[in-house]
Amino acid sequence: MLSKRSIRNQFLFQLIIASSVLLIIFSTMLYAFIKQSIYDEISQQLVKQARYIVQTFPNYGEGETIDAQNLENALQISAKVIPAPHRFYSSIEWRERKENGKHYIELIYPYNFRAQTYLLISKEITNIRKMLGKILRSIIIINLISLVLIVLYAFGLSAMLLMPITRLTKKLSSLNENFLHTIDTQSLPEEFVPLGESINRLIKRIQTFVKYQKELFIGAAHELKTPLNVMKLKNDVTLIKQREPEKYIEALRLANKTIEEMNKMISSILEIGRQEGAHFELPQTVDIIDFIRRKGEDFKLLAEAENKRLELDIQPNSLVGCIQTTLLNQILQNFLQNAIKFTPEGKNILLKTRPIDEHKLKIEVIDEGPGIDEKIDLFAPFKRIGNAPGAGLGLFLAKSAADAMGAEISLKNRTDGTPGTIASLVLATTPRCDLPPV
Repeated sequence: MLSKRSIRNQFLFQLIIASSVLLIIFSTMLYAFIKQSIYDEISQQLVKQARYIVQTFPNYGEGETIDAQNLENALQISAKVIPAPHRFYSSIEWRERKENGKHYIELIYPYNFRAQTYLLISKEITNIRKMLGKILRSIIIINLISLVLIVLYAFGLSAMLLMPITRLTKKLSSLNENFLHTIDTQSLPEEFVPLGESINRLIKRIQTFVKYQKELFIGAAHELKTPLNVMKLKNDVTLIKQREPEKYIEALRLANKTIEEMNKMISSILEIGRQEGAHFELPQTVDIIDFIRRKGEDFKLLAEAENKRLELDIQPNSLVGCIQTTLLNQILQNFLQNAIKFTPEGKNILLKTRPIDEHKLKIEVIDEGPGIDEKIDLFAPFKRIGNAPGAGLGLFLAKSAADAMGAEISLKNRTDGTPGTIASLVLATTPRCDLPPV
């Protein structure tokens, strides 16, 4: 039984049905045309013969039979004069009858207007009917053979059309996290190029994700191993010989400080796990501008506490869109925290938003800090700027959140002559969320 979910089966079914209907229509029209052409030819000959009889033998009476063999160009017909079958009028009639297993076509032609008689001309068409029957059977046989060929062609065509998908499936089934290769779209048919490009973009995102995950695990192991080794070495030195109580207290304090730093790093790593769950958060319809403005007002107080000034340049006044608020909050929080961290006292920070088009919003956080080295991938895990405190996972989390939202995130230095960094996010907004209620 053909599966209704199979595109190939649907294609085969539709092609066979359409071809069968076309064959039936064409065959019916062909048979009707052949039959009508033969009947038209007989009709023309009988009308011509009737006219000849009327002109040549105008004085025959009702019931008399005209000897067709004596007629000029007689077509194996029989002719006799009959009374009017109904009210007399000067038009001809056709009828067909069957008698003793033979078929006849009859022409009733006006003969004598005064006597109101007609000329009845009959012609046997049994052989013609047999010939039409043979033609009909031949058409049916040809149609059956054609239908079989169509089915075979449909199977071959569907297999050929599905070949690119089969190749893509085999290619994707052979991929794993260690062997991720993009698909050669040049070898694909034009119709499958967009699909191949979409798969390549997905593969690149997977490659980036796998790369960052490996760097994260390696970096986490390194970042945790180093302070553990340092703490163990200090403890070993302290225990080499007996010391004053103050030395032991100092060693414990240093150990606690190291443990506290390790706890912060572990918290950052746990935050990555929590963010993975936020990737599946249902989008919400909110006023994005109001959301950003409230976040900026909160960080204004933090900036003022460190003798820094955070200014807001928010446009437009309102923009309702469908977003994952947790992920957007994480990105904004990272941008503003980094800007406050690296901006010297007495300097300014600017939170700016501008619409790009009807469905895109650009968010920028511009600081007056030392700037960045644009050659370094600061979105990789455990990448730090200078000697700033922190685990170096903030921008990694922001990049992961932006990728999950389908947004574009970037870092670059200011080009207006003032030292500082511009952290930007281009956010695609959807007017509303068409999601089923939870």
